[in-house]
Amino acid sequence: MGNIFLTGYRATGKTTVARLVAQALGKHAIDADVYIEQQAGMTIAEIFTEEGEQGFRNRETIVVQELADRENLVIALGGGAIVREKNREALQGRGITIWLRASADVIFERMNTDPLTGQRRPDLTAFGGLEEVRSLLTQRTPLYQAAADFTVDTEQLSPEGVAAEIVSKVTA
Repeated sequence: MGNIFLTGYRATGKTTVARLVAQALGKHAIDADVYIEQQAGMTIAEIFTEEGEQGFRNRETIVVQELADRENLVIALGGGAIVREKNREALQGRGITIWLRASADVIFERMNTDPLTGQRRPDLTAFGGLEEVRSLLTQRTPLYQAAADFTVDTEQLSPEGVAAEIVSKVTA
C-alpha cells in the first residue's frame, strides 16, 4: 500500500485523522509540521520570523522528501506543502495522497476554536483572517485536486468518520 499522505488546508483534521488511520492500519503517524519543529528546535512561527516563509518552505521540502522515502507511515502534510512542485513529485508513486477538504468558512471557524493555531501558525498574507483562508484556498485547491488520489469532505464528518472513510477506501 505504501505511505498515506494527508493534504489539505490547515484545520481540516490532518493530524488527528493521521493518528486514527495509522492506528487502524498498524502504521506510524507523523505530522510533518511537528517534525520540522523538532528538527529546527523552533515553532513554525519562530521559523517564519527567523528565516521567512522561504526558509520554512525549504525545510519543509527536505522533510517531505525524507518522509516520502520512509515506509509504513501516515503523514499529515503541512497545508502549504503541496504548493511546491518538488513536494508533489515526492509523493508520486510512494503511496496514496488524500485531500481533506473543507470550505473556507468551516476552516476559519475551526481555526478560531483551536487555541494553538494563532501561536503556532503565522498569517501567510498581509490581510490574514477569513480573507487569507479564502485567497490561499482558491490558489491551492487545484494543486490539492491534482495531487490527490481521492478526496474526503471533512465538513460533516467527525475525525473518526473521516478516518473510517479513508481506511475503507485504501483497503478496498
